[in-house]
Amino acid sequence: MNRAILKLAIPNIISNITIPLLGLVDMILMGHLGSAIYIGAISLGGTIFSVLYSFFSFLRAGTTGFTAQSYGREDKIEICYSLFRSILIAILASILIISLRNPIALISLRLLQGSEEIKELAITYYHIRIWAAPANMLLYCFNGWFVGMQNTKFPMITAITINIFNIIFSAFFVLAMHLDVEGVALGTVLAQYCGLALTLTLFLIRYRNILMPLNRRTLLDLSKIKRFFHVNIDLMIRSFLLIITIAFFTNQSATLGDNILAVNMILIQFFYIFSYFTDGFAYAGEALVGRYTGACDIDNIKKVIKYLFLWGITISLPFTLIYTLFPDVIVRLISNDPTITEAVKPYHIYMIIMPLATFAAFLWDGVYIGATASRAIRNTMIISTILVFLPCWYYLMPMFGNHGLWASFFAFMITRGITMTLMAKKNIINIKN
Repeated sequence: MNRAILKLAIPNIISNITIPLLGLVDMILMGHLGSAIYIGAISLGGTIFSVLYSFFSFLRAGTTGFTAQSYGREDKIEICYSLFRSILIAILASILIISLRNPIALISLRLLQGSEEIKELAITYYHIRIWAAPANMLLYCFNGWFVGMQNTKFPMITAITINIFNIIFSAFFVLAMHLDVEGVALGTVLAQYCGLALTLTLFLIRYRNILMPLNRRTLLDLSKIKRFFHVNIDLMIRSFLLIITIAFFTNQSATLGDNILAVNMILIQFFYIFSYFTDGFAYAGEALVGRYTGACDIDNIKKVIKYLFLWGITISLPFTLIYTLFPDVIVRLISNDPTITEAVKPYHIYMIIMPLATFAAFLWDGVYIGATASRAIRNTMIISTILVFLPCWYYLMPMFGNHGLWASFFAFMITRGITMTLMAKKNIINIKN
């Protein structure tokens, strides 16, 4: 079981590590332009896409769960049609997003907090990056399908390629062409389409022989479509609440001033580094739990969960040690502005407690998604967001400022881990396929 987990987890870890590294490079490029407004602008601009794409992230998670279960049942027809249905939704979603790009920008402008200069730069970033939406939607589908097929190498290759191109393009546009936020956005668009082209090539090379002619009746089978939407609407609500919480955190950071916004966005990068690392094991959980759920193998489901959490504790400890011993060194990699590096110091404690406080939530996400236990994962997110995060924010932030905001965020993450642990026996261990 350890070998099976590591075979799936290691490629995911490698690919996921490139994602926060890209965020770090963007922060470094903006952080060395001499003003905190550039860091704030790409953070707020990125928040728009985080919220927007949260509506459609089920295209990855749902596709993984359905494909892995079909793989476990050895159902070749549904293996193909789980991808076909996902692609159909992705195309429709892309058309919708591009058509509504201007209204989305206007709504975002009203909701974003921050100085007028930051908001203006954030919207400039948005109007360029929005054209990557079709590529992003389709990559969700293919990456989710690959993981469901127990293949994490292709998403790794694609992610590394996208992020290398993104870094190269962004560095060129910012450093050589002097385009600041426009350069970072344009680099993202070009890199996404490079990644999609590579994904299609890999797919056709490896899986061309299992493709079958598209049958409209099978594609639109009412019972399959009903289950597809039932699971994915729950996952959409879950993802939306997760991203809204992070977006709300970002927006509230902006109300505390440009420097605090920059401080919190620097610290949140270390949260992303750890989360993407841990998600490597969560994705392994999605693939294996989905496979064993499809095969109705409860013993192996239990074994997967046991080993995932042993790995979760194992990887949390070195992160905690690094964040404890070298906080100043790490922060200076992102920004050399002495005002910002000094402002980060009172909040180093949140870097230190981050790994051990959050790893359970990430790992349970993978288990629940693989089992397509969508209602339970939705309910845990509702509890964590509406009943814990928002009340904590309401009472703590006015009293403790930025410390209250961070305390609310950690209460949210810890509650997610606890509620999913409590619901696991009913929704995962005793799940009826």
